[in-house]
Amino acid sequence: MTTPAQEGARAGLDLGALDAITDAVESGAGLPEVIRAAARALEASLVLSDHAGHVLAVAARSTSDEQAMLAGREGVEAHELRVADVPVGTLRVRERGEADPVLLRLVLTLVASEVERLRAPERASAEAAEAFLRALLGRELLEAGVVLARAEELGLDLADGASVLVVRAHALVAADEGRRARVLALVERAARAAVPGAIAALTDRHELPGDEVVTLLPGGSAEVAERAADGVRRELQAGLSGHTFTIGRSRPCADAGELHRAANEALLAANVAEGDPERPVLAFEETGAYRLLLSAMAEDPAELQRFYAETVEPLVAYDEQYETDLVTTVTAFLEADGNIAGTAQRLFTHRHTIRYRLERVRELSGLDVGSTDGREKLSLGLKAMRVLGIAHRGGPATEAGAGAGRVPPRAR
Repeated sequence: MTTPAQEGARAGLDLGALDAITDAVESGAGLPEVIRAAARALEASLVLSDHAGHVLAVAARSTSDEQAMLAGREGVEAHELRVADVPVGTLRVRERGEADPVLLRLVLTLVASEVERLRAPERASAEAAEAFLRALLGRELLEAGVVLARAEELGLDLADGASVLVVRAHALVAADEGRRARVLALVERAARAAVPGAIAALTDRHELPGDEVVTLLPGGSAEVAERAADGVRRELQAGLSGHTFTIGRSRPCADAGELHRAANEALLAANVAEGDPERPVLAFEETGAYRLLLSAMAEDPAELQRFYAETVEPLVAYDEQYETDLVTTVTAFLEADGNIAGTAQRLFTHRHTIRYRLERVRELSGLDVGSTDGREKLSLGLKAMRVLGIAHRGGPATEAGAGAGRVPPRAR
C-alpha cells in the first residue's frame, strides 16, 4: 500500500510546496500557521473547523472572503478530515485556480493529523466558560477545591496550574456588528492552537474603549503562555485590520485557589500596556513599580479609587470636558524629570503652554508639581489610574493661554 507522499512522488508532484506546511507542523507553530501555509501551497482560501463545527483556523483574502467560505457559497468545497476512519473536522476550500488533486490529498492528510494531535476535550458551552471566567475576575472563586470542580465540569485540567491573558482590541475605524464575536473567535482559536484546553470569553466591561477578552491557559509553563500571547497577537494582526491590540499576561499559577490573583495580574498588565504602544504584549513581571499597587487593588480597591479621586481624577474630568491634555502633560513632565523644556520637546509644545497647563493642574488638584510631595502624589495617582483600568480621553482643543503662555487673570 502506498502512502500519499509516495503517490505524489510517482505523479511527479513538486513536494517543495509542502515544505512550509511540514515546517509549521514540526515547529509546533499551531493550526493557524499550518492553514496559512496550506493556503499558499494550494493557492486557495481555507477554513478549518473541528468535528463539532467550531472554526479552528482561517486563511482568507479578506473578511468578505471568509464570510463567503463560512456560508458555503458557490465555489466552496467542504472536505471531511478523517484519521483512522474517524471524522476529526472539515476543511473548506475555495480555489483561486485549479489545485492538483494529489497535492490536495496530501494537504488534507497533514491537516487531519495535526487536528487530531491538537484536538482538545469537547468544548464547553460558551455560557459556562464565560460564567467561569467572570467568576474568576470577580473573585467569586477563591477555594481551590471549588475552582477545580468547576474547571472539571468544563473539561479543563488545572492540576498543573494555569495562566491568564487579558486581550483588548481597539477599532481605529468603524466596525461591523459582528466585531466582538470576531475578536473572540480570533483570540480563542489562536490560544487553543498553543494550548488545546484554553477557554476564552468576552467581558461585559462596556466602559472600556475596546473589546476585552479574558483567556485561561491550562498548564504551568511560562514559555507556553508567552507563545500563546504572541500567537494571539499575530492572529489578531492577520485577521482584524484597522485595530490596535493590547495583551496582558499573568505569571503561571500553580494553586487553583490563586487563579483570581492571576486574573488580576493579567488585568494589571493589560492596563499598564494601554499606555505603552511600543509594547502591545506585556507580562506581569514587566510592569515594574505598578506591581506594588496590585495588592492594594486586591485588598482595598475603594482606597485606591479614593487616592485616584484625590489626585488625578479632576485632571481627567477636565480633559474630557474641555478636550485638553493635562494628564498627558503631567505624564510627560514626570518622565522628563520635572524639566519644562524637556516636556515641551516631548510634546512638541511651547514651554509657556506647558507652564500654563501645570498651573492648571495645581489649581484643579491642589498639588504643586514644583514640590517633591506634589510630584510623588501625581505619579502615584497616574499609576492608580492605570491599575484601575480607567481610560483617559483628552483632545487637541485650543487651550486658553496657549498663545501667550500665561494663565488668564481670572484663572489665577
